[in-house]
Amino acid sequence: MKLPGMIGITKIPKLGSRLGLTLRNYSTATPMNHLYRRISPLGDPKVSIVPVLDQWILEGRTVTKQPLLSIIKELRRFKRYTHALEVSMWMTDKRYFDLTFRDIAIRLDLIAKVHGIEQAEKYFNNIPVKLRLLEVYSALLNCYAHVKDVKKAEAVMQKMRDLGLDRTPLAYNVLLNLYYQTGNHEKLDTLMHEMEEKGIKFDSFTYGIRLSAYAATSDVEGIDRILQRMESNPVNVLDWTIYAVAANGYTKAGDGEKALAMLSKSEGLVTAKKRSSAFDYLLTQYAAIGKKDEVKRLWELYKKKEKVFNRGYIAFLTSLLRLDDIESAEKIFEEWEARELTYDIRIPNFLVGYYCRKGLMEKAETLLNRLILKGVKPDAKSYYHLATEYFSINQPEKAVEAMSEAISACRPRWKPSKESLAACLEYLKGKGDVEGAEEFLKLLRYKDVVSVDLHDRFLKYINDSNSSLNALDELEEDASVGNGKTIGFSEPEEDSLNYKPSSSNVFDTDSENI
Repeated sequence: MKLPGMIGITKIPKLGSRLGLTLRNYSTATPMNHLYRRISPLGDPKVSIVPVLDQWILEGRTVTKQPLLSIIKELRRFKRYTHALEVSMWMTDKRYFDLTFRDIAIRLDLIAKVHGIEQAEKYFNNIPVKLRLLEVYSALLNCYAHVKDVKKAEAVMQKMRDLGLDRTPLAYNVLLNLYYQTGNHEKLDTLMHEMEEKGIKFDSFTYGIRLSAYAATSDVEGIDRILQRMESNPVNVLDWTIYAVAANGYTKAGDGEKALAMLSKSEGLVTAKKRSSAFDYLLTQYAAIGKKDEVKRLWELYKKKEKVFNRGYIAFLTSLLRLDDIESAEKIFEEWEARELTYDIRIPNFLVGYYCRKGLMEKAETLLNRLILKGVKPDAKSYYHLATEYFSINQPEKAVEAMSEAISACRPRWKPSKESLAACLEYLKGKGDVEGAEEFLKLLRYKDVVSVDLHDRFLKYINDSNSSLNALDELEEDASVGNGKTIGFSEPEEDSLNYKPSSSNVFDTDSENI
């Protein structure tokens, strides 16, 4: 049975450009690979790929369902959810292929990612009851878990119990992970006890989520219990991530000796397929317990076993900076530049941030100026590092200039700290620079850093010499302004290794099962 397409939905562009993708499941000689090559360069989600699909048919070419599903899978793997949904809709709206319950589950997941949970609910309500099987309910549960709606997720889980769809770890792991993510740790053991009563065996995700919760609270006894239980029955549950999570928990609890032992076990379980991502993480964890020799040993092994890309350099560079080995960090930065990989501004930004925190402003400025001369465009974080340190060393004029550059370069939803904004405004007002303050406020409003109401109040504040308004107090009361946790700044994952629930076998983009 065919399901109706979604009609009248305003698309929300969000995804970034992804170029040069390859369709892994098809040889380069197949026609479908040629279609994928037409789609892959169109990374902008605002650019529809439907005309490309239509043109393919106009050229007299055929298309079957299975290759289209593989294209959807590949697009999801690269987080191109808008385009993946377009292919899914085109399959039914233009080619009239039937959807299986698995196809429906994937479409439900894509609708939630692209259009939001309300549209996903509408789609689910239109799915025929006979097609609402385990995968479809699990997809809906996963959607609620993604937006951290505990109440609705629990309602879906109860419905699955009523329908007898609760016989595998699939849904339980999604709900366990939601409890972990939302701090409802007291519900974890209850749900795991329910699994045991029903004879549902724990898998690596079940154990991993519980272990992550113990690690988050530095519960060493809890970590020990879970490891003992897993090691007594290690079939299909032990992998490198389990011991990495345990190491992180021991590190937080201040037990470096146990953390080191866990990292050694973790490293021993790394497979060739996961080596790069595992080494990226383990480098940061050896650094977290101050083991510089282990960091450098693993880096040499990394380079010997794999071709290292930007993520690997980020992991090693930030580990060296954490260890205050600036000399080695600078050499690695030079090595990275010499390799001429895709330029990732985050990498020099880590050095700029370190220089600023250490008060080495001349080195920070020199590095940024060198980048600009090379044609590299600094981003908001580059300038934000400078601005925050200029304030701390009492150079407010430079701070305001750098903050203005940061805001000019920022992406949507970026929010600097309230304290830094208040300092900028109070400096400009105290200096009597009304024109400069007005330009700064105009920039804040243009970039949607402050609301219209707050902008207007600050404008009056700037122009009224007798105003007693406190800039920081006003910013504290405005929920739209940042809290110093600037959105959109990507940092290396040094402190956490979160488990994805086992529903990833159905919904995650890197799964080989869909």
